[in-house]
Amino acid sequence: MTGMDAKPLLVTATAPTPNGGLHLGHLSGPYVAADIAVRAARAAGTPVLAVGGLDPHQNYVVARADKAVRPAGEVAAEYSGLIAQAWQRARVGYDVFVDPANDPAYRRGVSGLLTELVDRKAVDLTDIALYRCVDCGRTMHHAYVSGKCGCCGQPAGGGTCEGCGSYLLAGDLVDAVCGCGGRPVAGSATLPVLRLERYREELTAMWSAAVLSPRVRQLIGRYVTEGLPDVPLAYPSDWGIATDPHLGGDLRVDVWSEMGLGYLHAIGRHLDPAASDLDGYRRAWEQAGPLWHFLGIDNAFYYAVLFPALAIAAQVPGYRLGGMVVNEFYRLDSKKFSTSRNHAIWAHEALAGDLDPGLVRMYLSWDRPDRYESDFTHAGLSAFAGYLAAALRSGGDDGVTVPDVFVDQQLTRGRHALRLTSFDPGLALRCLLPVLPYRPERVRPLLELIAGGRLPATAGDEPAGA
Repeated sequence: MTGMDAKPLLVTATAPTPNGGLHLGHLSGPYVAADIAVRAARAAGTPVLAVGGLDPHQNYVVARADKAVRPAGEVAAEYSGLIAQAWQRARVGYDVFVDPANDPAYRRGVSGLLTELVDRKAVDLTDIALYRCVDCGRTMHHAYVSGKCGCCGQPAGGGTCEGCGSYLLAGDLVDAVCGCGGRPVAGSATLPVLRLERYREELTAMWSAAVLSPRVRQLIGRYVTEGLPDVPLAYPSDWGIATDPHLGGDLRVDVWSEMGLGYLHAIGRHLDPAASDLDGYRRAWEQAGPLWHFLGIDNAFYYAVLFPALAIAAQVPGYRLGGMVVNEFYRLDSKKFSTSRNHAIWAHEALAGDLDPGLVRMYLSWDRPDRYESDFTHAGLSAFAGYLAAALRSGGDDGVTVPDVFVDQQLTRGRHALRLTSFDPGLALRCLLPVLPYRPERVRPLLELIAGGRLPATAGDEPAGA
């Protein structure tokens, strides 16, 4: 699709939870990659809306605040500011930005959408098994429960398994325990529930047309075979967006349901500022092009299954899943980047020092964990910086003549690697950097898309701060 009169592509990057800052592992995943894809699409003449935001209603914020003995809202505000600093310093920006904590219209919109879906019988109010902690009394979901995944056996929390991507409720976990250490007590509550099996046919058609990785198709295939789950869209809780009282109980919108409904609201309002209800959002979404999501593998269920199902249930005609660009986990010196264990290089700190943001973006693209878990090392960053500096300084003065046909081939391959349908910025760099010394004027524009601006200075081979 080209031409600025066409419907814009929608490119999203998973909203981070402000229970900590962004580390380089986060940047290596959705954020830098989505920004590169947006820049490349625009350079090719394709209209794009870059969609981002924050996810403050995860109860991981409350868990972090409990440990620090601080108000949850204060914790969310502090880390939201550090996340914004990291994006700004990494040259990442958005056209549509969702800020739930500071946008009352967003909160009303999400709550109203859920109410409309219940009233229109697209979502059922039904009794569902729940577990509460015998000690603290909290409903055990997301950060408030942990155990072992009943599918793959790896450690997992409520929501989805980081290992296999399975959707998990507290009852799906083996040896489940509350975050406070208390044991679970079974109970039930009447909740709004989305029955995904009801939308199997429409989901299958959407998946068939989308560009999805083998890992995502494997996850979808298992649910197609075993059956699609029923998903509660709200929980009894004291954190998150309150539901309409007529839905019953002290319910808050489940944070992932909020995100799916939030996309319908925020993008709809951007396309048509007058849209304020489901019918208005439906009309607005007719102006939208396909959705391309950038995310980590642990969130694949929500983006591939839940969000499309919510849009189908809402009968949003313009909602089309173009594809998903999914990354695995990034490791730091052979161990997973971890906010909770403070095993990280914090992006807002690293990019506030002498590390060039273009260099960081290029190296994270080069070493991106897109098909397997790759491993960040300081030695690797230093070696890449030296290689890049040498290529920028060389000017092709080694007497080697590079045929134009070879340059054309490498440029073509590099451009294809930056397209959404075949996105691989590491491959693009491997195509472009070898010809940089010989045809800098032809290669620089594509490299600057990856760097997000000017290329790093060429003085010195060793990056400061590495």
